[in-house]
Amino acid sequence: MANTEHRLTKLRAAMAAEGLEALLVTNPVNRRYVTGFTGTAGYVVVTADRALLFTDFRYVTQANEQAASFTIVEHGTSPLASIGDALRGASVSRLGFEQQHVSYGAYLSYGKELGSGIELVPTEGLVEKLRRIKDEAELAVMRRAVAIADAGFEFLLKTLRPGLREVEAALELETFMKKQGAKGPSFDTIIASGERSALPHGVASERTIGTDEFVKMDFGALYDGYCSDMTRTVVIGKPTPKHREIYDIVLEAQLATLAGIKPGMTGKEGDAIARDIIAARGYGDNFGHGTGHAVGMDIHESPRLSKTEETRLEPGMVVTVEPGIYLPGFGGVRIEDIVVVTESGCEVLTKSTKDFITL
Repeated sequence: MANTEHRLTKLRAAMAAEGLEALLVTNPVNRRYVTGFTGTAGYVVVTADRALLFTDFRYVTQANEQAASFTIVEHGTSPLASIGDALRGASVSRLGFEQQHVSYGAYLSYGKELGSGIELVPTEGLVEKLRRIKDEAELAVMRRAVAIADAGFEFLLKTLRPGLREVEAALELETFMKKQGAKGPSFDTIIASGERSALPHGVASERTIGTDEFVKMDFGALYDGYCSDMTRTVVIGKPTPKHREIYDIVLEAQLATLAGIKPGMTGKEGDAIARDIIAARGYGDNFGHGTGHAVGMDIHESPRLSKTEETRLEPGMVVTVEPGIYLPGFGGVRIEDIVVVTESGCEVLTKSTKDFITL
């Protein structure tokens, strides 16, 4: 049972700053964050003095067990009609909704089903902004998610071999992580070998792993609602000088960024550490994505380490550091760790070796 009272307090402060009487939370991840409820159906309504979770018959018992800070309401045939009745009973006439998670069709139905006297007010990222700073309970879960992925990398080092298809390697990895306690992978597993390793998001394919080539592995574990994310690149067989050259450059850029991350810097400034090193070595045009992104209940959260990100890093933010170099027709390297921003710098959560490994 999650203690979400402190999250409610922060959410109410954010609502007050926006002049909102009430907020409707419908995004499943945000709903879980605010309530602790892990069911798949529910509507959250928060006002200055009430916290309501509307759900159906299937989930009432579960919701009462998991969402201790909320009053659980079993809604009728129309969830929105039940919400409208509750709002009018509390003399609430303006209801904020999550504009980024509501389709136009849903918006029209909201207006129709809520009934008279309820004005819909679009909001942007109220819960997502709260999710940027992880509390100690969240960090404990994320450490476990990272540890499962670290164990997965050790498993892969014993599993990868010439003749193995990328999809077979991905399946074996995902099965291993589930046995370690993961619900599943936190995103589509990337196993990209040979020339396919030059694809930044080259999810596992039917390609057979060969010899004297890179294998890039980008994967994570979903554990208790939180994601991990890591990338390592190894060589199967005998490396060429080019393999070693671009690996060393990416590692230099990654280590420099880890050493340079600190609270108060913008995502743009963090990105520039890695980008400037790779550009100075002549591979700037071969590093086309951002240096990192926040991660938590979603695999990609805000803020990012990118050329345009002006958000400043704060203690408690969890971000990836993942520069890369990609050479079409040859292969590519990415090295990625998860870090938590601290008061003075950052703590690297990912423990896997970054040595140049040949198998």
